[in-house]
Amino acid sequence: MPLPHSGSTGPSRRTLLAAGATSAAVSAAAAGGAASAADRENTHDTHDTHNTAYDTLLARAATQLTGGPFDATDPDFAAALKTLETQATTWWRRLDRSAGRAALWADLSPASDSGNFGQSYTRLRTLATAWATPGTSLVDSAEVIEALLDALRFLHSTGYHPGRTETGNWWFWEIGAPRALMDTCVLLRARMSAEDLAAYTATVAKFCPDPDRRTNIPSLSETGANRADKAVIVALRGLLTRDAATVALARDGLSDVRDSGRNSLFKYVTSGDGFYEDGSFVQHGSVAYTGTYGSVLLGGAGQVIALLADSPWAVSDPKTSVLYDAVDRTFAPVIFDGLMMDALRGRAISREKARDHHDGAAALSHILQLASGAPDSYARRWRALVKGWIRRNDHTPYLGLVGIPALARAKAVLDDPSIPATDRLTGHFVFAGMDRVVHRRPGWALTLSLSSKRIAAYEAGNGENLHGWYTGDGMTYLYDGDDLGQFGDGFWATVDPYRLPGTTVDTRARADVGTGAGTGTYRPKNAVAGGAALDGRYGAAAMELLADGSTLRAHKAWFCLDNVVVALGAGISASDGRTIETVVENRDLHAAGPTRTLTVDGRRQPGHQGWSARFDHARWAHLEGTGGYVFPAYPGSPASPTSPASPNSPGSPGGPAGADSGLGLRALREERTGSWRDINTGADTGGGTTPLTRRYLTLWLDHGTSPSAAAYAYVLLPGASASATAAWAQARPVRIVANDATAQAVEARRAGLLAAHFWRPGTAAGLTASGPGTVLVRRDHRGVSVAVADPGRTGATLRVELPFPVREVRRADDTVAVTLGRRPVLTVQVGGSRGRTHTAEVV
Repeated sequence: MPLPHSGSTGPSRRTLLAAGATSAAVSAAAAGGAASAADRENTHDTHDTHNTAYDTLLARAATQLTGGPFDATDPDFAAALKTLETQATTWWRRLDRSAGRAALWADLSPASDSGNFGQSYTRLRTLATAWATPGTSLVDSAEVIEALLDALRFLHSTGYHPGRTETGNWWFWEIGAPRALMDTCVLLRARMSAEDLAAYTATVAKFCPDPDRRTNIPSLSETGANRADKAVIVALRGLLTRDAATVALARDGLSDVRDSGRNSLFKYVTSGDGFYEDGSFVQHGSVAYTGTYGSVLLGGAGQVIALLADSPWAVSDPKTSVLYDAVDRTFAPVIFDGLMMDALRGRAISREKARDHHDGAAALSHILQLASGAPDSYARRWRALVKGWIRRNDHTPYLGLVGIPALARAKAVLDDPSIPATDRLTGHFVFAGMDRVVHRRPGWALTLSLSSKRIAAYEAGNGENLHGWYTGDGMTYLYDGDDLGQFGDGFWATVDPYRLPGTTVDTRARADVGTGAGTGTYRPKNAVAGGAALDGRYGAAAMELLADGSTLRAHKAWFCLDNVVVALGAGISASDGRTIETVVENRDLHAAGPTRTLTVDGRRQPGHQGWSARFDHARWAHLEGTGGYVFPAYPGSPASPTSPASPNSPGSPGGPAGADSGLGLRALREERTGSWRDINTGADTGGGTTPLTRRYLTLWLDHGTSPSAAAYAYVLLPGASASATAAWAQARPVRIVANDATAQAVEARRAGLLAAHFWRPGTAAGLTASGPGTVLVRRDHRGVSVAVADPGRTGATLRVELPFPVREVRRADDTVAVTLGRRPVLTVQVGGSRGRTHTAEVV
């Protein structure tokens, strides 16, 4: 299905615009920006003050690019220096310096093309950085500086100048090219003629005059990461031209002074782009984008804050606390040992050079940059977080992923014994504003990628994310502390895109999406996507699946307990004459290494590639190095006490998987070969054509052809041994009490927990709901905790009746009213709460 084009969805997010920050303290002045020159009583003093500030801040901006003084004999710095040297000398050797050239590099011809001159400026910035960095072979080279100055003149005359009109991707004109050009001018300013500098800043002034508007669509206000990027560009232009009003414009752009704060980066939003109070971050109107656009916003805003600190233009908006709180609320829950979770990276998952460890490293760098200008109460906590993330990841070490400026900040933290390394974050997090759920335990984390009429199932375009069809259909990402390469080791280039873990899919053939210019999103029509969290420890989530281009419909639910996740499906129906599957697991076993034994019901299965099997009545399975999978009975299944036993089952609660006839567990070992080019052909993000081969172990449930009211149930036991999995399957500490079109519910008696999602009014295990909603109830010797949410956002009031007496209310949200008695009722005002969780504590 073609993606709808949206002018506001804009750019293909480029390699993160890297820049560090020097140590600085943010002014604690009252709201509003620093006074402009016109407000000063003494114009002469103002002129002198600003002149001094320009020089100081330009030097600071250069240090943000080069990292300042460092010990080149330190192995980490030596490695980073070598990386810079290798890249810069590669571009230097390939640079065309001939008189009749059509481009600076043969692969970026003609230079008049926006994508080509945009990437050319990025390469020139790399050369300029090497020229300005002691220790490289290009440092202070007269030949290099002359070639750089000449190359800038060439691009100005041929490709990027005020006389041109934007064509192609707007991002290159308004962000990509001007950012790289302004960085380069900062580094070369002392050797650049006044005429050249004036020409380049005039060009940037045309295409990026302020942070507030899209130049090619003046009616469109910039938001989120794009606004932050433009604020950096405008700030650098103002410093280079020594224009106080322009620098103030950059500062005020962060707070959107022009439009009275409507698109301020320091405010919470309730729809569209920006930070949400629940920790969500959205860009392009409907895409969960914490991992790329959110990180870029953090980096850009943090850079401006640090750059302008202690100057006449210091950022003094008191609402910067929104940005500071986002580190803990928005970013920390979705970073696992330095990896940025892929469910928050949108179409960037298809970029060979921007995998989870790259975007994770960028986020860590931005957090440390922000810490250098933030109040100490924030900065110390963030540095401890980053220290823990860096120390735990020896698979893709942070110190080998970043440049000298970020490396200097990180080593200062790692070498400081007064900064502790924070342990892994644990808890359950519902990001209602972006249809994402994260469940974190000490050794693992699981992320749910959901979608609805509010949040896109995927974004594609400009040749990116060609096979992202099912990434928002309930995909489950399991992060294991012992296998940090699961999603970063060629996963997206080689995985079967029709069999993503957690999804229920119609096996129809799909065409590539996003092959044309511009980007677009696919949003399904379902309302329900999200869930509730209880005590920050337990959670339940649900999604109604209305499949794209298919009659497939399903009710899907997940229940996240201490160390297990129960996945339920009901009402699975389709009438297209194709097979429907629910994928339990599709694990990347990498190109080499252990075979990873698969055990099913105590029997070790073959380990050779190409092996496949069907297990009609499997009770449990175990994959070495990952954990266990249990296939329990549930009401309505063949082994349920309320249903006749199947001929080959014991007829007990520990019996076979599935409720519908013919449902069986399927298993497959296969080697899959693909290339990054298969999923990304973008102009500057397109992947290589080199074939990659990875081994996979896939487990799925076969619902047959055109099923009607089919169902499934499986339990994930991450990190469990085979014996522990078998014991869990036998003991069944979590019982499925409902799995149908009315409700899906589980009960964990040892924990005193009952969790349910109601699709309509009904009762499950004595718990009654007056309409659709998610409910969790936990009862122990201290009392009862209740959590309620309406992830469909369709109701105004939800009444929940508890199956035991309550005599007292200890605490309740102001949206929750409790009627005491033998059958107490909680009346929850869910209307307008945008899917958030409402809680109460009673005894």
